[in-house]
Amino acid sequence: MKKCKLIALAAGFCALFCLNLLGLMKLLPLFLTSTLLFAAIFALLLHVNRRNRFKGFNRRHL
Repeated sequence: MKKCKLIALAAGFCALFCLNLLGLMKLLPLFLTSTLLFAAIFALLLHVNRRNRFKGFNRRHL
């Protein structure tokens, strides 16, 4: 399940990168494509870094 999500996020990043290239050629609005590309990069990094998060020590109060 985690690998499928990672592959989907990576494929979305590649697709939005190609879409951003169209924005750089002024075929699409650049502010729209760059915003979507930023969101894809943010989601990809959030997913990759979430796996190694320190979740703290368990404390038991008496």
